[in-house]
This record gives sequence, C-alpha cells and structure tokens, in this order.
Amino acid sequence: MPFHRLLQFFSSQNASTRLSAGAPHPLGATWDGRGTNFALFSANAQKVELCLFDSQGRRELERLTLPERTEDVWHGYLNDVTPGQLYGYRVHGPYEPERGFRFNAHKLLLDPYAKRLAGRLVWSDAHFGYRTGGPKADLSFDRRDNARGMPKSVVVDEAFTWGEEHRPLAPWEDTIIYEAHVKGLTQLREDVPRGWRGTFRGLEKSKHVQNPRRLRVGVRRADGS
Repeated sequence: MPFHRLLQFFSSQNASTRLSAGAPHPLGATWDGRGTNFALFSANAQKVELCLFDSQGRRELERLTLPERTEDVWHGYLNDVTPGQLYGYRVHGPYEPERGFRFNAHKLLLDPYAKRLAGRLVWSDAHFGYRTGGPKADLSFDRRDNARGMPKSVVVDEAFTWGEEHRPLAPWEDTIIYEAHVKGLTQLREDVPRGWRGTFRGLEKSKHVQNPRRLRVGVRRADGS
C-alpha cells in the first residue's frame, strides 16, 4: 500500500477514536472539562465539516465530518479539544439560488452560537458564494477558499471560579429574588465607577443592591437584561 494511503488510513482511524456522536444540545461548542461537544443547526445541509485551526487562525489543521444528525442538528464530540481551540464550519448542501439554497463548502462559516471570536474579517469578494461581476452574477458559483480572511470561533471555558465567594445559604422562606434591568439600574448612577455602569459588576457599588443587604434579606439572584 502506498505511503499516502497508509497515512490516510491511520489518520481516519485516529479521528474515529477521538470523535464520537456527542449530543444535539446545547448548540455551539461546549467544553465539559474533558472534551468539547459541537452542535450546529441546519435543516437543509447534507453534510457539516468541523474545521480546526492553529492558534493564529491561519492554518487549517484538520477537517472532520460531524458524525450525527438529530432532527436538524448536526453534532459530534471531540475528546481532545480544549478551551482556546479555534474552529469554523464548512456546510455542504444544494447550491440552487433560484430556490434560495446557497450552500458552498469552499466558504468557512462562523459558528452562530460561538461565545467568542478570534481575529478580524479581512474583506474581499472571496467571501461571496458567487463570482461578483461575472456574466451569471449571483447565480454563479465561487470555489475560492475564504478561510484566511475570516475570524474564527473559539472554544471557551464557561465555568465560573467562585474563589472566596460563598453561597448565602438563606432559607427559601427568607429568600427574595431581586429582578432588575441591569443597565438601567446603574447606567446614570454617580456612586458607580464610570466603567462599571450598566453592567453586572456595577451592581457591587450600587446602593440599590446594598440596601437589601442592610435589610438582611437573602438576595440570591439578580435577573437582568
């Protein structure tokens, strides 16, 4: 067997041990402390490829087909992907502009559920799925890879490190849930540092929150929008 065939065989074997079905929810990239689950919605796709990039986002290191589809969610779990990994998607499907389908796997796509992006968009007409200025206009098909000019989605660790913070452990019968519009609550307050106004962090300095504390009620949760 030629060497390149052997390399492809062992690479596919390695990928199969790293990549499993995963789960359709939550959508996006979810790190669980051991590996990362990837889930993407597409009702009309025929195949979804996950593209992994180097730390600079310049070189595509690997392209893996998400192995499972649950209803209209494509998903897979990689047991060696950790926070900081840059990624994107290539989605295969029909290219029939007359019917509203413009799938083009030559174009790298951002994860619409990404919690963080790396890099910046370097604009060029290579981002279009069709050849601009051509005789067929937007009915044409562009085969240029746009990945170098695209920002990349990033796997993040959503775990909150509590540090020295402790739960108040207030009994439910003594608990008050304090609901507020966070931005409106602190945006114009002079007693909140300017850079903190309109944020959850600004609640630390706001007298609105300090007053319930002085009343010794168990404010267990602040809901804001």
